[in-house]
Amino acid sequence: MFGAVHFGIMAALVVLFVPMGLAGWHLSRNKVLFFSGILFIALFVGVHLSPYFTSVTGFVNTFPTASSSVPVLYEQEDRNICMSVLQLHHVMYKFDLGKKDGSLNDSRVHEDLSWHWDKRAPSAGCDFQKLSKVDASDLLNGSWVVVAGDSQARLFVVSLLDLVLGPEKMESVRGDLFKRHSNYQTVIDSIGLKLDFLWAPYARNLTDIVMEFMGNKAYPDVLVIGAGLWDMLRITNSTEYGSSLQQLNTYLVSSLPVSPEYSTSDPITGAVSVPTPHIFWLGSPTLINRMLNTEEKKVKMTDAMYAAYEREIYKSKLLRQSGGPAFLLDIKLLSQKCGDRCTEDGMHYNSAVYETAVHIMLNALIIESQQKL
Repeated sequence: MFGAVHFGIMAALVVLFVPMGLAGWHLSRNKVLFFSGILFIALFVGVHLSPYFTSVTGFVNTFPTASSSVPVLYEQEDRNICMSVLQLHHVMYKFDLGKKDGSLNDSRVHEDLSWHWDKRAPSAGCDFQKLSKVDASDLLNGSWVVVAGDSQARLFVVSLLDLVLGPEKMESVRGDLFKRHSNYQTVIDSIGLKLDFLWAPYARNLTDIVMEFMGNKAYPDVLVIGAGLWDMLRITNSTEYGSSLQQLNTYLVSSLPVSPEYSTSDPITGAVSVPTPHIFWLGSPTLINRMLNTEEKKVKMTDAMYAAYEREIYKSKLLRQSGGPAFLLDIKLLSQKCGDRCTEDGMHYNSAVYETAVHIMLNALIIESQQKL
């Protein structure tokens, strides 16, 4: 690095040799003294102000060269804006109202549906983009990704695998992935990606998973977790749900090698060399009560109950908006934007919703990775 010390040495050499050079050109003594004085004052000011400016090398490196493949880093202010949950979720859905068979399509959830980031939103300058199979594979190359939760998490995994495998290969694994209430593990050898789906329908199950990571001293590179619907339906106690989330948060910030800025406890001895996992919270979807497929769901999974459970998530300090470690993948907001045309049972939505969540996660990973270059 070309810092203040090096700059000072160079300045001293200039002050010493430039006057000698001027004298060699047979200038008058007064002219030599004049030029020497001007040089000395200018360099004196420069040396004392240099600590307040970025080093020369650092300044130059902020500009990409034609041969450089390293992405340009976001400015700190831009990173803060682009990494906000609101900006990353500025998406729009569009239904294709065309009639493929010449008749009215009554199956709303199977209508062609596309989505894109809103170019009119403040986030337009962030240049969010849908990643191709190649780009997503490059980003996740050599990573261990763990997704834990209920059926919403399973649908998220389907969209992720659909992206990195492609539709044809995805069909060959869909049956195994959708075995009821079961785990699923796969390794994509071509990119060295290890993907684990862990069936964890209750919030307390997520804590057990984190404790297992702690016991094995092995942590995934990306951890996507989420639970709430089963707690709402089977336990029906928002306070107990909140306690489970607080316990989960405690283990996350004290057991996993998360960044100190999210930690509420003392640093973990020996955790410095362990990479920090990227942690995401997969939120519950919007529930459309009239469309729920059982009477029990309609009675228990009301708007009031949903709101009570949602409050507990924020009270637990688990999300980054509350100072916690987990970035929110807001399935509630995405499913609201898509609307009731995107669901047949008021709970599980069109694959486009989970596809959107996958791309939001990938764009967040790109921004976070650039911060660490």
